[in-house]
Amino acid sequence: MKNYYVYIMSNQSRTLYIGVTNNLIRRVYEHQMGFVDGFTKKYNLKMLVYYEVSSYAQSAITREKELKGWLRKKKLALIYTMNPEFEDLSAIIAI
Repeated sequence: MKNYYVYIMSNQSRTLYIGVTNNLIRRVYEHQMGFVDGFTKKYNLKMLVYYEVSSYAQSAITREKELKGWLRKKKLALIYTMNPEFEDLSAIIAI
């Protein structure tokens, strides 16, 4: 069964970007290398600070939309539940 991921990228200024993908390692790499034009490239968002796994594409998309509708304070609180030090988690997922 395929997994789908909702993820949050950030930078040292804690600008946030929420996305969804079926290959988290590849997608984070694309953001880090600047292959993705747009918001993440413009604001240099190279740190993976949060992610969730889902077995269904539609539930991941629904969750992405839900998170995007949250206030920044609530998004940060969610990140800190998984990542209290606000560290780049990309090395962990590459294992």
